[in-house]
Amino acid sequence: GSLVLPEKFQHILRVMGTNIDGRVKIMFALTAIKGCGRRFANVVCKKAGVDLDKRAGELTEDEIDKVVTIMQNPRQYKIPDWFLNRQKDIKDGKFSQVLSNNLETKLREDLERLKKVRAHRGIRHYWGLRVRGQHTKTTGRKGRTVGVAKKK
Repeated sequence: GSLVLPEKFQHILRVMGTNIDGRVKIMFALTAIKGCGRRFANVVCKKAGVDLDKRAGELTEDEIDKVVTIMQNPRQYKIPDWFLNRQKDIKDGKFSQVLSNNLETKLREDLERLKKVRAHRGIRHYWGLRVRGQHTKTTGRKGRTVGVAKKK
């Protein structure tokens, strides 16, 4: 990019409830939003027709709006289902990309559901143990209380 700042350069943008650093290239700036990784950001920028070499602060208002609309409904813009981070949602069976605060809510709801049906995974989450079948004999001892006190 050019070293000369354009007139309407924003150092910090507010997109989807997240502060985005305007000095970073747009694709990597978007990854500051929860639920948007590098690949998703890349695809969104390409679909929006935004120049990937631009810094985030150089985008015009309507470019930013375009990017946000594509992120919020990716399926309308021919982004394939396997790209999305919420596939066959358990409640409504929809495919979607959950972003920012919705991501945290969805995660919490999922864990609540697992705990409510007393699933093995839910119980492990509740106890704060490893969930995915890892061994726990020796690792992951941070935050647990140890039974035997050392003799003086």
